[in-house]
Amino acid sequence: MSELIKTALITGGTRGIGRAIVKKIAALGYQVYFTYVSRPELAQEVCAEVAAAGGLAQGFSLDVSDWDAVAQFFSEQIKGKVSLELLVNNAGITKDGLVIRMKREHWEQVLNVNLTGAFICLQQAASIMMKQRRGRIVNIASVVGQMGNAGQANYCASKAGLIGLTKAAALELAPRSITVNAIAPGFIETDMTENLPQEVRNKYLERIPLGSLGTAEHIADTVAFLASDQADYLTGQVLGINGGMYM
Repeated sequence: MSELIKTALITGGTRGIGRAIVKKIAALGYQVYFTYVSRPELAQEVCAEVAAAGGLAQGFSLDVSDWDAVAQFFSEQIKGKVSLELLVNNAGITKDGLVIRMKREHWEQVLNVNLTGAFICLQQAASIMMKQRRGRIVNIASVVGQMGNAGQANYCASKAGLIGLTKAAALELAPRSITVNAIAPGFIETDMTENLPQEVRNKYLERIPLGSLGTAEHIADTVAFLASDQADYLTGQVLGINGGMYM
């Protein structure tokens, strides 16, 4: 029987942080599977960029909050077909609003994608990695899951929950040599932040001791570290990549 291909799965891989992670992990020699829910042309762009750099990536349309769809994806594309070495739970959405005005559907949508979706993928990946007796899981949380942010109660709750999920899963999976860690990015330069009014950007910058927004590559580099041999004794941790901004 031929050896299965070393594979990483990154959810939400077509833009911003997810896109940078896909390209970084592919450059390390992994076959990269990534998910998306809209704009298949962006998925094609990512695959082309990875291929041009000599790597291998493939995009899959998948709603990570759909229990049955995720189970089917793992059954058809992962189990017994590749060697799943790394899962990065990056898929996330925002539906901002003040607590007193937040719509029920906006609360549920954000929690379903950002937290439940991560749990579903982690559960599926863990069942495979436990049999392998190895694996790395990285959850992309957020600094606002640690400090809060007005107008983002749903998003903050989902990211704080992701940190709790990380710590609990780390304890359960450690006996099978599976590490589970979280990255909590601060304010990162992405297409979501580039359109912010300058006065809003300036307020963010005033709160960052290093004086600049982070980049998607900063987060991708941290994922690469957590996937490396140098991080094999690191689990249950939350790495704050935030330029020193904590309050």
